[in-house]
Amino acid sequence: MKFDDLRTKYSNFIYHGFNINEDNNNLNVIYDFEIEGLSTFNPSFSIPKSIITNDKIDNNTLELLVFNIGMVEAISYYKLTCSPNIIISKYFLNEDQIKWWGKLYYLGLGEFLYLNKIDIREEDLFNIKCLGNEITINPNNFISKGNIIPVGGGKDSCVTLELLKDNDNAPFTINAKDIHKECIKIAGYDNWFNITRVLDSKMLELNKEGFLNGHTPFSSLVAFYSYLIAYLTNRKYIVLSNESSANESTVLGSNINHQYSKSFEFESDFNYYVNKYVGLDIHYFSLLRGIKEIKIAELFSKYTKYHKVFKSCNVGSKEIPWKWCGSCPKCLFVFSILSAFLPIDYLSDIFNKNLFLDKNLLDTFKEILGYTKVKPFECVGECDEVKWAISKAIKNYNGELPYLLQYYHDNYPLYTKDLLNTFNEDNLIPEEFNNIVKDMMNND
Repeated sequence: MKFDDLRTKYSNFIYHGFNINEDNNNLNVIYDFEIEGLSTFNPSFSIPKSIITNDKIDNNTLELLVFNIGMVEAISYYKLTCSPNIIISKYFLNEDQIKWWGKLYYLGLGEFLYLNKIDIREEDLFNIKCLGNEITINPNNFISKGNIIPVGGGKDSCVTLELLKDNDNAPFTINAKDIHKECIKIAGYDNWFNITRVLDSKMLELNKEGFLNGHTPFSSLVAFYSYLIAYLTNRKYIVLSNESSANESTVLGSNINHQYSKSFEFESDFNYYVNKYVGLDIHYFSLLRGIKEIKIAELFSKYTKYHKVFKSCNVGSKEIPWKWCGSCPKCLFVFSILSAFLPIDYLSDIFNKNLFLDKNLLDTFKEILGYTKVKPFECVGECDEVKWAISKAIKNYNGELPYLLQYYHDNYPLYTKDLLNTFNEDNLIPEEFNNIVKDMMNND
């Protein structure tokens, strides 16, 4: 359906509010969104009461945190029609907050706008009108310690679990799958924090009918959910596993980044927002922000206990059990980046195929190398890192090169610049954690 037609027909997206209730086992939240003239939506989430250790929960603080989560959850439903007006019925945002949310929606939907060929300025996407009151809280009664580590099942969060294994940690998942549980178990944890999140099926039905669809900034949702969990469990640090490579745009030379909500820009913006408008003693940062994806791959190559378990293929995640599909950009990227450190036969056993032999992956190969204008819309590292890894794999290979390595050898120069030992000082890593990463690099 056409963007302009939808905005004309469905001009108002309304965030009516939410209901917080408890049953014997869970704290439950149900949201109330509406695209006026089209449909209402009631996504929800549940938190086991057994993990809640904060015995001084302030109802206003809880309400504020749940409201903020709703602002992010709303993105999935808002994008169906991209209504020009967002009406918040029961709560108030000041001009600075409205500007902040406008940026998150716009850059978080950057890929969605690009792939749907929607050309619009940030200030023209929507207006926010608030009809309610500001929530005032008292953050001074909150006492925090220890870490929350969001776990996604890929190599990055496994590296963070290993680097912090001697600390007071609690892994955190949303809709935990077997792969998450296995990685957490291998890391040495029997318990973790999990949120059960349920989308409204009406959104999925409207997607099938042709309403607008596309990528949303899921990691921003992780940020706000983990902040709520930190409050409920008296945790001080939310330790992400986003590397400096997440800062590179997907459409080279633009601000369109599939990984925007994993970028340092979002990390900085999130900290600004929660520090100013919530103020709890909770600190959100990425432990791996200073290093590149290639360094994470080197570290992960040594953690062999995870190699048969970890998965980060989005196509394969839709299957049970979670698999590497062996045909998507994410699979090829992970295979390529690890080929610098692990034998290709060993990787082929993990992925159930040698991806370098697949001629159908040539166009994808060029994309992850940066020899096209647009990188794959996936969580993949910098193009130079792939060139570095492929060049090293070629140097290490004995025998006739497989198809993709031979193609690189015949068409591109070997990459020689040192990427492995660089450290990006643009990060928010607290000093006690910064030393963990730097010591690892010095002793590697």
